Amino acid sequence: MISLHDSDEPRSGEEPVSDRHERLRQEIGSAEARKLRARRRGEQSAWFGLGTFGLVGWSVAVPTVLGVVVGMWIDRTWPGTVSWTLMLLFVGIVVGCMNAWYWVSRERTEIEDEINGADLPGEDSPDE
Repeated sequence: MISLHDSDEPRSGEEPVSDRHERLRQEIGSAEARKLRARRRGEQSAWFGLGTFGLVGWSVAVPTVLGVVVGMWIDRTWPGTVSWTLMLLFVGIVVGCMNAWYWVSRERTEIEDEINGADLPGEDSPDE
């Protein structure tokens, strides 16, 4: 006979009720933590995303332009067979890309820390 209430005995192919309850508790807890983080962080508009995009763009553009300007100055001051403008353009692009990589990886680390709940209110962080 089929019972209408959950028993501690799982049916074939089902997990025990206590495991289902624990999984439900964990899902509810993680949803609550996400809501708390969202409230603490505040609403982020499209301007936030554009600002981040602009930060990465400027972190590449500034070293590149500086490399070109310094290279042009060296080429005018000490003419030679080597084009310092092209070499410092390349160096500026490499430095700019490394700078952008740093900012993106830093932002990614912050997002991953938030997702993993590393800085939830009321919890002690491992650094303290």
